[in-house]
Amino acid sequence: MSAPASARSVPAPPAAVVPGPAFPDHRPWPGARHVRRTAAVLAALAVWQLLAQFRVDLWLRFSQFPTVTETAREFGRRLGTATYWQDVSDSLTRIVAGFALAAVLGVAAGTAIARSSVASDLLGPLLEVLRPIPAIALVPVAILLFPSNEQGIVFITFAAAFFPVTVSTRHAVRALTPVWEEAVRTMGGGRWRVLWSVVLPGALPGILGGLSVGIGVSWICVISAEMISGEYGVGYRTWQDYTIVDYPGVFVGMATIGLLGRLTSTAVEVLGRRLTRWLPRTASGTGTYPGGRLRRRVAKGVRAGAGGAVDAATLRREREPS
Repeated sequence: MSAPASARSVPAPPAAVVPGPAFPDHRPWPGARHVRRTAAVLAALAVWQLLAQFRVDLWLRFSQFPTVTETAREFGRRLGTATYWQDVSDSLTRIVAGFALAAVLGVAAGTAIARSSVASDLLGPLLEVLRPIPAIALVPVAILLFPSNEQGIVFITFAAAFFPVTVSTRHAVRALTPVWEEAVRTMGGGRWRVLWSVVLPGALPGILGGLSVGIGVSWICVISAEMISGEYGVGYRTWQDYTIVDYPGVFVGMATIGLLGRLTSTAVEVLGRRLTRWLPRTASGTGTYPGGRLRRRVAKGVRAGAGGAVDAATLRREREPS
């Protein structure tokens, strides 16, 4: 005889499990990406060495190219000279001065255009007319305006980075949701409080994107300006090597420009990651922010099955900063 329906046992509701994709147990070797990148660079150098060594002349002509070994020997020789380091110091000084000025004024101008209709009417049309002009085309203007070549090259570097930073800042500020600003104003915050607490932090990822673009464009223009009107600097030395048919020296200059560009771009990226540590990271859960710890805890729960389910109370505790 079966038991009445009221006496039957009712299964307990399952614990709340965080929805989301499953996390794989297998993680790739952390050094795999470094190995791939190193292998790609070595493969490119090997192809260069073979094409230059055997003087391959098809549609592209490699007969005049120095080999990798010749360039490396010249590079090592120049590392021991004071002239090389003087050129590097001069180029870095010009980049840092022009880029820092462009970062400050570009963020200020982009924010003002996005937040003020008066600034947008006064500055917007002028910037839109000047923005398509390549910065290197301003070399004659710099020669006429500034009393020294050094100041003119810094101006060219500033002009190259200013417009990417300004445009990215303008778009980032305009893309902010108005709910955040309304919340601050509801709690009694004024215009400056909104600017420092909502606008600049919210637009920071977009601003950093403009800075990353700006530093690359700055290197292009500062090297070009040094070739045209510079005295010392990596660009000036590279052009001088070309005029005296010192092709290993030309490639040493190109390698130096690439390394310096990579160094400054990495510095901007590292600074950006430090300034945006509060943002969630989607590439991996190994960050130092609370979301990374939460993701690892959820991963353990998913891999453990029903017995390792993560309930809502645990999630709330994990979201709290330690």
